[in-house]
Amino acid sequence: MPSGLIALALGGFGIGLTEFLIAGLLPQVASSFAVSEAAAGRLISGYALSVAIGAIALTAATARLPRKQVLVGLVALFVIGNLLSALAPSYPVMLLGRIVAALCHGSFFGIGSLVARSLVAPEKKSRAVAVMFAGLTVANVLGVPFGALVGERWGWRAAFWAVTAVGVLALAGIVTLVPGWAGRTRPPTVTGRSDPIPAVGLRAQFRAFRSWQVWLTLTATALGYGGMFGAFSYIAYTFTEVGGFSPADVAWLLMVYGVGLVVGNLVGGRAADRDRDRALILALLGLTVTLAVFGLLAASPAASVILVFLMGVSGFAGVPGMITRVTDFAHGSALAASANVSASNIGNALGAWLGGLAISEGLGYAAPLYVGAGIALASVIVMAVAAHRARSLPLQAEHSV
Repeated sequence: MPSGLIALALGGFGIGLTEFLIAGLLPQVASSFAVSEAAAGRLISGYALSVAIGAIALTAATARLPRKQVLVGLVALFVIGNLLSALAPSYPVMLLGRIVAALCHGSFFGIGSLVARSLVAPEKKSRAVAVMFAGLTVANVLGVPFGALVGERWGWRAAFWAVTAVGVLALAGIVTLVPGWAGRTRPPTVTGRSDPIPAVGLRAQFRAFRSWQVWLTLTATALGYGGMFGAFSYIAYTFTEVGGFSPADVAWLLMVYGVGLVVGNLVGGRAADRDRDRALILALLGLTVTLAVFGLLAASPAASVILVFLMGVSGFAGVPGMITRVTDFAHGSALAASANVSASNIGNALGAWLGGLAISEGLGYAAPLYVGAGIALASVIVMAVAAHRARSLPLQAEHSV
């Protein structure tokens, strides 16, 4: 794999750390600024909302700019946001720093996925995207414990200084290791063939959304994430209230889940390069079955450890393939790639809301697992319809909305 992918993965790692580490720092931040727990929680919800908005807005605004330059600008924005957080003299400035850092999140992964796939031969494009997303999955494993450990020893500001340093390294890596032509086309001399030059005009970017396949893929993405996060959002309660684990056990159980994400991401990327639609259907079906079985066996500690790992594997195995699928049918539209990130965040919110609704209705702390299984099953159906439609017509002749 080209060295430019390592720079992209480092950027993904830094962005992932920013997203996840705050969960372990909320008590310190709330105490430092003398704000309530609910106000501190807005540092998380505000970030998520900014991700969804920034993914579309920044990608559209930079549609005609060279993609390497856009990535450099996005990582610079990330560095500025975390620097603001590290230096924040007040809660509003801290919230502003979180919002600024979040704006680059969706666009970085959307545009970065196009750059990543352009660096390798076409038959390795999903694996290339998986390498870039490896940084995000590793951050999921390390983010919360990293933030808690650094915050406990040196204070919460030190954690944001560390993430700022990661951002500076990623910025230097992208500047030096990612070629200027990346993301538009690959010189034919590299592999004897090249991907089509993606459409970069804003009108062409929006025209990509006339494709049924783009909408079906975005829907499958939202439902797949919704299924996983419908269960994951309340997994700590499932572990302690159903599985009999102590609160202290939750941290290492979440790391088991994070390791599953890393494995699923890498395995899913390779599988998608062999037979993408089949790999996606199997990943979503695996998530459906895993969540349903987890609901049945949640009272067993041994089964819970195995199933939370499999939940991570199946939950992230479809991510690289979903991104390459939506960009293939969108003919290289960066806006469609970023919309895939927005779709995943919409799915997160939907799953968390439905899972919480099940608990509030008195269905128990295992209920979110069944809710997640139901949402994931819907994603299997949507993906099966998309695959059937794709087989009936060539990629270029696919029906439009």
